Amino acid sequence: MRIQQFTSFLLLAGLFLLSSCSGRNVPVAYYVDSEQGDDQNAGTTPERAWKTLSRAGSAPLKAGEKLLLRRGRTFMGPLEITGCGTEEAPILVSGYGDGPMPVIQGQDSSMWAVRVLNSEYLTVRGLEIVNTGKERVPARTGLQVEVCDYGISAGITIDSVFVHDVNGSLIKREGGGSGIHIINHGREIPSRFDKLTISNCHILRCERNAMIWDGYFRRSEWFPNTGVVVRGNLIEQVPGDGIVPIGCDGTLIEYNVMRECPDLLPPAQAAAGIWPWSCDNTLIQFNEVSDHKAPSDAQGYDCDYNCTGTVIRYNYSHDNHGGLVLVCDAGGARKDYSIGNDRSRVEYNISIGDGIRPRPDRGEMFSPSIHIGGRATNTFIGYNIIHANPRPDPIDRTTVCSEAWDGYADSTTFSHNVFYVADEGGFMMSQSTNNVFEHNWFLGSFKDRPEDGEGLFSSDTYRREVLDVDPSGYKGLEQLMDERNVLGFKARFVNEEKIRAFFEKMELSE
Repeated sequence: MRIQQFTSFLLLAGLFLLSSCSGRNVPVAYYVDSEQGDDQNAGTTPERAWKTLSRAGSAPLKAGEKLLLRRGRTFMGPLEITGCGTEEAPILVSGYGDGPMPVIQGQDSSMWAVRVLNSEYLTVRGLEIVNTGKERVPARTGLQVEVCDYGISAGITIDSVFVHDVNGSLIKREGGGSGIHIINHGREIPSRFDKLTISNCHILRCERNAMIWDGYFRRSEWFPNTGVVVRGNLIEQVPGDGIVPIGCDGTLIEYNVMRECPDLLPPAQAAAGIWPWSCDNTLIQFNEVSDHKAPSDAQGYDCDYNCTGTVIRYNYSHDNHGGLVLVCDAGGARKDYSIGNDRSRVEYNISIGDGIRPRPDRGEMFSPSIHIGGRATNTFIGYNIIHANPRPDPIDRTTVCSEAWDGYADSTTFSHNVFYVADEGGFMMSQSTNNVFEHNWFLGSFKDRPEDGEGLFSSDTYRREVLDVDPSGYKGLEQLMDERNVLGFKARFVNEEKIRAFFEKMELSE
């Protein structure tokens, strides 16, 4: 009997050692309280919490463990986090207790207030992040998520984070600045993110940009992030770019809002709302972008160069200094750097009151509703509603402009679009080739209107359901949208079924 008991003891001891060596310990929760904590404590209960983020950052976070900051407290950053969870047992960095979100404040010299480095299956949720220095600093950010010489970082989630007042540079070439910065790089080990999600975050007064990626953008070193989802975020009072994935494949961007962009950027600075660069198969849908005031571009949406298979659909753009969309390609770029811009689709979007830039861009008044620059190929632009309200002189009134950027666009199809202008519109197709206009509605007066064998020049449906309801287009066209709360803001997103039904009604009423 004693031999059997001793054997059982050895077996249990062996299993315990095996569990410890394989990292299968019972998950621990670590607590941090900037007012009542002490770094000499164990940190494993609220009563024995740590005090500082430097102590918290030294915790070796393992699968299923938590790092929890006391709500209602302010912590001096930066907070550096590294941890490897699993899909079944992710790591959580969040708050505990009652009160508002815990606040992490970067110091004057901090390049970031929070950094997540070389981690897997880790969630950051419910934190307030601020990084305001005495002066603007290039590349300053609030939250930096980074993987370097690591391989694949899977399952990172940023959820319900409030990032505000980050004063980076307003100049893009200096490195800009951002609310959230995603970086993947590495010379020894190519590194990227898989299944990265950014959701329900509020980005306020961050300069220059809201959220932007930095990764392998050259095609000769292509190692794209995969499974990226950006959903349900509110971006306010950000003067530059809103959401810009770089070096990604298959990104989904939906139900985001960018609004109230201040006029802060220096002359010639270009920025837009939501756009991919050096990405394949990006899907941008059900978003709302308004009030963009960048000196150059300032469209709601953009498909930039070194991109293939971008789809921009069911989006709402209004009151932007630029137009609905930019599709562009730097035609002179080397093929090992860029493969151009091919097979972009812009469809079922609504633009109201865009193209209202009040000052010159590149020496001239320029703010077309649809701008195609350079040698973009095989672009489809269809079933969009462009409602251009009166624009006083000298504001540009161009409806579509296709111009040079080391080459001209080829094989662009415009199909079943509604081009409505209250005063005057125009088409500037320059030397672009193989343009096809088929079955578009040209409602109003246009200069250089293109040949469209199936073109239509009036619509009882558009007059009755849009213009008679409200000549500015807002009340009538917003009936094709759903109202949805995004972090306290009543956003409007295009309803897929309603806009498709509207176009069917337009055709039936011909």
